Amino acid sequence: MFTSGDDPVQLGFVAALNHPGGNMTGVSLFTGPLAPKRLQLLREVVPDAKVIAFLVDPKNPTAELQQRDAEAAASALGLKLQVLKAGTEAEIETAFASLVQQRAQAILVGDSPFFLGGRDKLIALCALHAIPAIFQWREYAVAGGLVSYGTSLAAAYRQMGVYIGRVLHGEKPAELPVLQPSVFEFVVNLKTAKKQGITIPTSLLAEADEVIE
Repeated sequence: MFTSGDDPVQLGFVAALNHPGGNMTGVSLFTGPLAPKRLQLLREVVPDAKVIAFLVDPKNPTAELQQRDAEAAASALGLKLQVLKAGTEAEIETAFASLVQQRAQAILVGDSPFFLGGRDKLIALCALHAIPAIFQWREYAVAGGLVSYGTSLAAAYRQMGVYIGRVLHGEKPAELPVLQPSVFEFVVNLKTAKKQGITIPTSLLAEADEVIE
């Protein structure tokens, strides 16, 4: 049983989404494929931005897929994507120093358990460097991140729990389709926006599932 941030077929977890085969199934969190939407939202927050940093954890098995999706999305929007790699706290510090040197005007933070666990440090660095950021999960925005857009982790874990129960009652993972996300959350932290001197467009606030004031 797994949760996968990117396409579990490309990652080799299953043969097909509808018919996994083998002895695995689970929930796809749809992280990389949402890169176009995240960059679009970030561009609306920072409309003059031309250079966007993308922070990726090279230790994450999905890092290459995430980078590919982000680069394709940036190219489609006419943005220059500056890829920054960090798999340790020291490398995160270095990445943000590089971000400043290369004059990135905003940052897209990739999916990584390491990043999620260390979200307070990432958010503090964004505040220190006054860099607008968009993150994957609601948990970042609640902790003080500017904006987040992605699958609901709570909903995904509930789905996973249901599947675990079905397997324990005798169903075969190979016959259970990989679940696709059905709940996406767009969260805006207005407190952070005000601290960074950022005006969030009214249209985005109307689109948000949650506004933290």
